[in-house]
Amino acid sequence: MSVILFQSTGRHTFFHRLDFRSKAVLMLAVTVAAFVWEDPLAQAGLALAVFLACVLGGVRWAYLRVIFLLMTPLFILLMLTHGFFNVQQVRSLLGGAPLTYLLRFPEDWWLIGGGGLTREGLLYGLNAVLKTLSVVMIVPLVIFTSDVDQVVVGMVRARVPYTLAFIFSATLRFFPLLFAEAQTIIEAQRLRGLAVERLRPWERVQVYARIAVPLILGALVRSQQLEVVLQSRAFSGSPQRTFLHESRLSPVDWAVMALALGGMALAVVLRLTTGFGSFHG
Repeated sequence: MSVILFQSTGRHTFFHRLDFRSKAVLMLAVTVAAFVWEDPLAQAGLALAVFLACVLGGVRWAYLRVIFLLMTPLFILLMLTHGFFNVQQVRSLLGGAPLTYLLRFPEDWWLIGGGGLTREGLLYGLNAVLKTLSVVMIVPLVIFTSDVDQVVVGMVRARVPYTLAFIFSATLRFFPLLFAEAQTIIEAQRLRGLAVERLRPWERVQVYARIAVPLILGALVRSQQLEVVLQSRAFSGSPQRTFLHESRLSPVDWAVMALALGGMALAVVLRLTTGFGSFHG
């Protein structure tokens, strides 16, 4: 079990030079486009663009691979669920057109008789998979290329209440500690003779489930320590404060925000006026 470090990509790229606010607008534009479009081809183009941006932004392939592996069961479930059961919605999107069955159950079968796997349902499931993938990949592109201090200052400059900005930044700092603590527990079990790599998948699940108890207890202890520190320093959450790091929008940031908002508006307008991005089966 490897530790994935947050807020780190290993190299300085174009996305590192952008202000957090411009990257947040970019994330909003990608999310809106992903939810507006229902065409698998359009979703595939968006997911590919986000993936290439992650690669150019320096997001580690190890992290992306973990995302793909962890999300694969969900993706398979989405494909099968839409392929077998999402008949009415897909048919309504196609204007009541008949569906193409790739596999059909006999009519006399109990509960599932007459149903089956449709090509259009699989395509709509693929649309849901690509939609989820785009949204999941854009988050590390924004977070991993932003320093936590810059995130806080950017959120405050964007009129986000300081208390919410502090909670968000504390969460970002908290996750690496959890991963490191989980790694420590695994190493302690290895020293006691546990070879995790030789276990069967369900046995690994049992091992990782046992990690949850000390991990949760450690998280509670750390949160209580953080509470004591904040109370001892009279934390009020007032935005009237000075910052060590400044956050200024450069011309490049304004250009990125303009392109992102323009692309988002164009995606919505084209969908409403021309049907671009609609599901056609």
